[in-house]
Amino acid sequence: MCHKAKHERPDTREPTLPSTILVINGPNLNNLGKRDTSMYGTKTLDDIQNDISKKASSLSVDVKFFQSNHEGSIVDFIQESSAGADGVIINAGALTQVGYSILDALLDSGLPFIEVHLSNIHAREKFRQESVFAGKAVGQMAGFGPSGYIYAIDHLATVINS
Repeated sequence: MCHKAKHERPDTREPTLPSTILVINGPNLNNLGKRDTSMYGTKTLDDIQNDISKKASSLSVDVKFFQSNHEGSIVDFIQESSAGADGVIINAGALTQVGYSILDALLDSGLPFIEVHLSNIHAREKFRQESVFAGKAVGQMAGFGPSGYIYAIDHLATVINS
């Protein structure tokens, strides 16, 4: 499922600077690799971040990672980091259904963002199928496992540079 929204933000970057993408992970994603491996796989968050860094390097994109189990900390990170960024990849985890303050921070930032989920949230319990982010995101990657982050950074880099 892919949702599209247009995000407009004046380009204040120097033309020679690489794009910077914030990669945000929400509650319990710090437990990847040991948390329900049949659903989320065996890769740890560090493994996934290493894969993202490799892909980002091949795209000449800088990444800044953040993980928190607390909604307010995620909002703070977006507010503090958005001025130096060009886009966001977010896996809000269990905050996907209720993270309105995170959505507001993303919208206030003016940055394009892509929502990522390791599992296919649309094939899971009804409550997991809802997302406060989907209608405003550039796109949504769900069910591709850790590769979803790679697809997301590839697409977001294209969006940023178009």
